[in-house]
Amino acid sequence: MSEVLLSARKLTKRFGGLAAVNDVSLDLWRERIHAVIGPNGAGKSTLTNLLSGDLPSTEGAMTLDGRDVTGWSPERISRAGLGRSYQKTNIFLPFTVWENVRLAAQSRTPHAARWLQLAANVKEVNERAERAMELAGLQARRGFVAGAISHGEQRQLEIAMTLATGPRVLLLDEPLAGMGTAEAERMVALLLRLKQDHAMLLVEHDMDAVFALADHLTVMVNGR
Repeated sequence: MSEVLLSARKLTKRFGGLAAVNDVSLDLWRERIHAVIGPNGAGKSTLTNLLSGDLPSTEGAMTLDGRDVTGWSPERISRAGLGRSYQKTNIFLPFTVWENVRLAAQSRTPHAARWLQLAANVKEVNERAERAMELAGLQARRGFVAGAISHGEQRQLEIAMTLATGPRVLLLDEPLAGMGTAEAERMVALLLRLKQDHAMLLVEHDMDAVFALADHLTVMVNGR
């Protein structure tokens, strides 16, 4: 049965006299995709940054999995079960695909840095990374250097790294940006698979993808 995993009420972010986000409320439900659309400058990315804690809100409140997380740091919100991707792909280009995902999984162990133990030998980390790789459909690319795979696969890799941290809520900021038709279709299929176990917010300009994916739709204009 679906449940609200993230709830925001009257979120507002002011930069001086400019309200980039103004009195926005929304709920993210497990097994549903909530798309946010609107013109450039409407406040979509600022809203995502408020939900992830990357920006503090001027006003408003937010709960994650039933806990009040208003004012929490992005690291604390992430550990509470929220994962996000960014407009610009955020991966370690010189590392292999597997090393990127394993490093993300390692961040969730109680002792992420054990100087006398090889990370490659930590069973729990490897198992979490393997699950994320499988979900993202990247097993065939595990040994490839991240900087050498396609743009679409790099976006998949970023999502795999997010999944390796064990989130229940996913915030995805333009995951299809810059993709060709075939890559976009693979990403849509991936997001539909992830929908089964996550609540998801999708900021996207590809309207075909939005209408193929979204259960709920919020339109933003001038921060509202």
